[in-house]
Amino acid sequence: MTSTPGLSPAARARLERELEQLREQRAALAPRLGEDPLGDSADQADLLERAENTSWLDRRIAEIQDLLTGGPATESPSALRPGTRVTLKFGEGDVEEMLVIGIAEEAEDEDISTLTADSPLGRAIAEHEEGDTITYRTPQGEATAEIVKLTPPS
Repeated sequence: MTSTPGLSPAARARLERELEQLREQRAALAPRLGEDPLGDSADQADLLERAENTSWLDRRIAEIQDLLTGGPATESPSALRPGTRVTLKFGEGDVEEMLVIGIAEEAEDEDISTLTADSPLGRAIAEHEEGDTITYRTPQGEATAEIVKLTPPS
């Protein structure tokens, strides 16, 4: 099984544990889904809730499997790769070095800020190069930053 590039061993182990738990939950729901709701509307509501839970479990299982196996090849050639180091100068003048990671849960080093390639900031950086000024969305509105340095993973 090949892993998503940049997926740390700790993140991989956590995802494998989560996948095992989700599969167990899914297996426990399977026999009950075929039940015919002959009871009242509360029984039917319970059956509907179990079906929704099963659907969520199926989606999360597929998502984790994609992460563990490298996932579908939907990444554009210009996308940021995990392991890329980015130095940004923000609109207020603050300069910060950041590390691109594969999934948010794998941030291990607290000495460096991290971002994912699919975050608004990551997507903005992906289409630009050193010296460019980018604009991206934050919960407070639009923000800008200058890309000071981009160092791809070795």
